[in-house]
Amino acid sequence: MKSSDLKHPAPILYQICRYIGLAISKVFWRVTFTGTENIPKSGGVLIASNHQTYVDPVWIAAPMKRKCRFMAWDEAFDWFFVGKLMRRLGAFPIRTVGDGGKLDAMKNALKFLRGGEMLVIFPEGERCFADGKMLEFKPGALRIAMEAGVPVMPVTIRGGNEVWARGQKYPKRGKVEIVFHPPFTIEKPKKKSDLDEYVENLNKKLAGMIEMN
Repeated sequence: MKSSDLKHPAPILYQICRYIGLAISKVFWRVTFTGTENIPKSGGVLIASNHQTYVDPVWIAAPMKRKCRFMAWDEAFDWFFVGKLMRRLGAFPIRTVGDGGKLDAMKNALKFLRGGEMLVIFPEGERCFADGKMLEFKPGALRIAMEAGVPVMPVTIRGGNEVWARGQKYPKRGKVEIVFHPPFTIEKPKKKSDLDEYVENLNKKLAGMIEMN
């Protein structure tokens, strides 16, 4: 999907969905937010979070006054009603099969970040294990942030696997906490030959920050 085909998040619809999502989350999952003072008030920022449930984007966006864009699994855009809503709220797809879809997604991500928007990416690429243990982080998120020249804000979702674990058909009541960590900037390595190892080490550090106990 080309960036010219992507709708900018509709302000009124976005805020309505945000408040509805927050209200439902407070009632059913007693969601709490920690570190909201770390959310940048302006400028492009890449938000990297662990991925426990389908509701994660709602929980991350709920306390934010700024609009967020989301890079999401392409097949979700074919879901009845949900797919169209995702597009109206500014999400865009990444195809997990083939390199062409990934390249388009990266181009869109860079355009939005350089334009001063917030973008949420789940580096695991899919939901974590049912016990909450994270999958290995893919390097794409850090490479995008590095190329766009924007800070990365790690986010930790805790308790999501307890209310809607992978393989569980329907969510249940519980308690969820969303932790917003201080953003950090990424410097490019001096030698291009060191890039892969550099990103791999950064990925481990990022995962360690998000996997807080």
